[in-house]
Amino acid sequence: MFSDMPTLNHQEQQEAAERIHQLMADGMSSGEAIALVAKEIRAKHAVKKQTGNDLK
Repeated sequence: MFSDMPTLNHQEQQEAAERIHQLMADGMSSGEAIALVAKEIRAKHAVKKQTGNDLK
């Protein structure tokens, strides 16, 4: 189910949680905030993965 979700270290988890909380404080529902942050993390991971592959 989460095979496309990268593993996050503690700092990255904290940053994601803070981003979710901020989005919720700004009026977004929890589900929308979680989905948005997950999408952002996947996109960031895909760029890192692609950049890493280009260097090989």
